[in-house]
Amino acid sequence: MSRSSGQDEVPRILLVEDDPDQRALISEVLLFHYGKSAAGNIVAVCSASQCLQQNLSDFDVVLQDFNLPDMSGLDLMGEILARQDLPIIVVTSQNTAKTASEAIGKGAQDYVIKLGDYLFTLPITVDKNVRLHQIKKENARLQAQLELMCRQLQEKNEQLSESLGQLKRMAATDHLTGLANRRRFSEILDRYFNQAVRYGFDLTCCMCDLDHYKQLNDALGHQVGDQVLIIAADVIRSSLRSSDVAARYGGDEFLLLLPHTSIKRGLSVGGRIRHEFVRASRARVDLGKGVTISIGVASLMANKPETADALVSMADRALYVAKDRGKNGIVAFDPAWDVLAARA
Repeated sequence: MSRSSGQDEVPRILLVEDDPDQRALISEVLLFHYGKSAAGNIVAVCSASQCLQQNLSDFDVVLQDFNLPDMSGLDLMGEILARQDLPIIVVTSQNTAKTASEAIGKGAQDYVIKLGDYLFTLPITVDKNVRLHQIKKENARLQAQLELMCRQLQEKNEQLSESLGQLKRMAATDHLTGLANRRRFSEILDRYFNQAVRYGFDLTCCMCDLDHYKQLNDALGHQVGDQVLIIAADVIRSSLRSSDVAARYGGDEFLLLLPHTSIKRGLSVGGRIRHEFVRASRARVDLGKGVTISIGVASLMANKPETADALVSMADRALYVAKDRGKNGIVAFDPAWDVLAARA
C-alpha cells in the first residue's frame, strides 16, 4: 500500500540511474536535503530490471534516467505506470525538446536536465511533484466520490419519481378493478367533452350497471362479488380502444367514454360488452344462470347535451330505462322522454 506523504514527511524515492557517479551524487544531495535519517527512504538501482523488481507501491516518486542499459526510458515509464500510479521525474543529459515531449507524452510528470546546478534543484522538484501527485489523487478521489453521490442522488430521484408516479396512479385508479376511479373520470370527462365541442367530433358515454348485484353479494359474499366486478372490468377493458376511458363509477356501476364514436357505434360496443360479460361470468364463477348487465348510452351529436355532466346524466337516465324494461339490455337516450315528462 502506497505511503501517504505530507509536506513535512520524507518521500520514499526510487532512483534509477546507471551511471554510478550520478547515482551517488543524486543520493547524496537527497540525503543532505532530507537528512541522514532519511537514508532508508531512498533506494537507488542501476537498471530497469532492478527497478521493476522493487515493490513499487512502497514508493512515492521515481527519479529515472532516460537512457538505461537494459530498457529505454520510455518503455520503463510504461511498465512502472502500468503497475503503480506514481509521479515519474525524468533526469537526463538529453537537452532536446523532442526527448522532453516524448517523456511527458508517455506519462512523466516532470523533466530535469543534468545541466548546471540541477542537483540543488532536484529535491525541490521531488517535493513539488509528490505534492502535485497527492493533490491529483485527492481530486480524483473527490471526483469519484462526487460521481458516486450524483449516481446515488439520481437513483433516489428515480425511485422518488417512480413512487410519486405510483401514488398518482393509485390516486387515479380503482384499487379493485384497475380502472380509473370516479375522480379521475371526472377530470378526463371535462377535457374530452371540451375537445369534442371545440373540434366538432362526437363523444359517446355509456353507463353500465350489474343486474341483481346486491342479491349476489348477500347470497354468496363479497369475495364472489369482487370477482364479478373484476370480470366486468376485464371485459370492458378488452372491448375498448386505447383512446377510450373506462371507470368504476361506484359500487357496481361503470362509466365508459368513447371519443370519435357515434351513438350507433356506442350501442354496438355496449352490446358486445353485455354479451361477453354474461359469457365470462358464467365461465369463471359458479353463479348458476350467471349475472347480467344493463347499459345506457348517450352521445354529444345525437343528444346535444350542454355540459359534460349532462351527457353523463343522459346515459344514466337511459340506464334506468334499460333496468325498467327487464334488465340485461342496452338503451340509447331518447330526447322524447323530456317531451313526455314536460307534458305530464
